[in-house]
Amino acid sequence: MATLPDACVSSSSTDPASLPGTPTHYGSTTLSMKTAGPKCKLINEGDIQVCRLNHTRTIVSKIMNSKYLRRWESHHIVLGHNVIRSQTPTGFMEISVPYSSIEDVHVVSRWDAGQKFCIRITIQDGSLLLQANNSYLRDQWLYSVQWKRHMYKYEKLLKNARRPEVLVKEIKGMIDVSLGTPIQDASVYQFPLDLVSELLQQNADVITKLAHENIIVALTPLLENNHPTQEICDFFSKHCKNSPRSSIVIELFTPVVHRILKHNMDFGKYPRMRLFVQEYIQALNCQNDGIRVVNTFVKSMHGAGSSCPHPRVLPNIVAVCLAAIYNCYEDKKTAMQNNLDRSFDHVEWKTRLMCYGAILETASEYEDWRCVLGSLLQPIPFPDDAIADQDFTSSMKPVIGNIAKDSNCDVHQTVLGIREGKEGWFHLYCPGGIACDDEGELWGIMLATLIRCCCRRKKFLIGMTKMIGPVMLLALRDTVSAMEVLCAMLEFEILESQDMKMQLITTLQSTSDGKKMYAALCDRQIALRELQQKGGPKKLTLPSKSTDTDLSKMLNSGSFGNLECLSLAFTQVTSACAHDLIKLPSLRYLNLWSTQFGDGGLQLLSEHLHKLQVLNLCETPVTDKGLSSLAALKNLRKLNLNSTSLSALTFEGLKEKLPSLQECDVRYTDAW
Repeated sequence: MATLPDACVSSSSTDPASLPGTPTHYGSTTLSMKTAGPKCKLINEGDIQVCRLNHTRTIVSKIMNSKYLRRWESHHIVLGHNVIRSQTPTGFMEISVPYSSIEDVHVVSRWDAGQKFCIRITIQDGSLLLQANNSYLRDQWLYSVQWKRHMYKYEKLLKNARRPEVLVKEIKGMIDVSLGTPIQDASVYQFPLDLVSELLQQNADVITKLAHENIIVALTPLLENNHPTQEICDFFSKHCKNSPRSSIVIELFTPVVHRILKHNMDFGKYPRMRLFVQEYIQALNCQNDGIRVVNTFVKSMHGAGSSCPHPRVLPNIVAVCLAAIYNCYEDKKTAMQNNLDRSFDHVEWKTRLMCYGAILETASEYEDWRCVLGSLLQPIPFPDDAIADQDFTSSMKPVIGNIAKDSNCDVHQTVLGIREGKEGWFHLYCPGGIACDDEGELWGIMLATLIRCCCRRKKFLIGMTKMIGPVMLLALRDTVSAMEVLCAMLEFEILESQDMKMQLITTLQSTSDGKKMYAALCDRQIALRELQQKGGPKKLTLPSKSTDTDLSKMLNSGSFGNLECLSLAFTQVTSACAHDLIKLPSLRYLNLWSTQFGDGGLQLLSEHLHKLQVLNLCETPVTDKGLSSLAALKNLRKLNLNSTSLSALTFEGLKEKLPSLQECDVRYTDAW
C-alpha cells in the first residue's frame, strides 16, 4: 500500500496537539482507548473541511498532493449507518465512503504554522482528510468515526456468526469497545444492547448453557446505567427459571434488578421487565432459607436509613407482587380447568405465593413505606380467588396489622374502604367475614386504632351499625375497643331503637371493664346536661395563651347553655378542643383565628354544630380535607378562610352546597 509523503502526513504519535492520555490509533480489529481522560459527544453529522488524496507513486501525484497544492472543500458530512457521505455529493465526496472500505483512522500532526487539526481516514485507493477548527472537535470526529466503523463491523460479524463460542467472543469484544470509548452518548450502550437482543432472538436454539452464562457476564457492565431490553429480559428470565441457584443470579442480576426497581416508571409498557424481576425473586426464593434471602433483598432496596431515597422502589415492588399473585391464581385456575390437578405442584405453588406475601410484610415494617403501601393495597387489588383463599388472607394479616397499628391517620385509615359504600380490609377481617380466622383479633386491633384516633365520629359510627353484632361479640370478650365503640354510639345517640340501646347497655354491663366504661359515660352525660342547661354568658373570649386544657376546665365549671359566641382567636387550642366545643348546643359564632385547629377538629364540628352561622378559620392549618366537610353546616352565613390551604375546586363545591352562605373571605388562598 502506498503511503503519503512525509511532507504531507506524519504519524499521530508525534502530534503535540493530541489530547494527553488519549490514544489516537484505531487498528483494523481492536480499538485502543482508555476510559480515563476527556469525554466527547457523538457526532452524527456536521460541517467540516474535506480533502481527498490518491495513493499513487508517480511524481506528478506526489506534487499534486503536497501541502502547497492541496485543495480543501467544505461539506456537511453525515456519519450514516453504513457509509460516510455528504449532503451535497460533489467533489471529493461525490462517492460515499463505506465503513467496510476503511482500513485505518487516526490523527495526523500539524504540518504548518496554521496548526490545522486533521484526522486521516485510510481507504483502499487513498486517504480522506477531515480538518476541524480545534483539537476537541477533531477528537469528536475521530472517536465518532471509529465508533460508527466499529459498530458496523461487529454488527456484520455477529449477524453472520453461527457458533456459540464465536458469538460470545464477538459480543465481548463489542462490549469492551462500548466501555472503552470516550464517546458519551446513549447509543454507545443502547446499540450493543439492541443488537444483542436481536441476536438472542435469532440464535435462541443454538446458545449453550455455558454461552448463555458468558453472554450474561458480558452484558452486565452495560446494564449498570441502562435498562435491559425486552428480549434481554426474556433471556435473563430464562436463566433465572432454568438455573435459579446459579451464582450469576446473586452476583450479576441483583444490580440490574436494583436499577429497574429504582428507576422504572411504568411496568405496563415493559411487562417482560416485570416478569424478569418476578423470576429473579423466585430464584432468590430457591436459595437456602429463601424467604430470608428475599427479605434481605427487600431491605437492601429500602436502604439502611429511616427513609428510602428512591420513591419508585415501593410502587414497583408492589406492582411485581400484585402481578405475581394474580399469575399464581391464574396458573392454578388453568390447571383445574384442564384437569391437570394431579400434575399441579401445590407445594411449589404455595411457596411462590408465600414469597410475595413475605415481601409485602417486610415492606410494611418500614414506617416511611406504610402510607404508600396502604394506599396501594386499599382497593384490595387481588383476584377473588385470592380473597377466598385462607392461606393468602392469613399471609396478608401481618401486612394489614402493621398498617393498622401505625399512629398516622393517613396510614391506618387505608384499612377502610377506598370510598363510601366500598368495603376494605376492615370489613374483610370482620368476625364472620370471608377472611376472619382469628375470632376477630386483627379486626379488634384495627378497631382500636380507628376509634381512638380519627374515627370517633358520627359518620364512622353510623357505618359501624352494620357490624353491631361483631362489636357486641368482642365487647362480651373483654375487647376494650369494642366497648369504646358501644359507648360512643350511646353518647352520640347513633341508634334510634330503644331496644337496641338496651342491648348495648346490657352488653357493657356484662363485663367489669364495660361496667366502668358505662358508668363513666353516665357521669359524662350528667355533666353534659349541666353544661347545656340554660344560663351562663352569651359571649365568651379566652385569653391569648389559653390551651385545650384551659378551655375544657372552663366549660366543665358551670352552665353554658346560652353561649352563642365564642372567640378562641390567637389562643393555643388545637383540634383536640373540638370534643368540648360540640357540647355547646347554642353556639352560632366561633372564632378560631390564628390557632392550631386542623382538619380533624373541623370534621367533628361539622357533624355536631349544625346551628353554626359564623366561622372564622383565618390563618389556621386546615386543608381541603377538612374544609370539604363544612358542606354539612347548612346554616353557615359567614366564613373566613383567609390565608388557608383552600383550593379553588373545594371553594366552588362549598358555594354550591352552602345555600345560606353570604360572605366568604378567601384572600391569600388558591381560590382568591
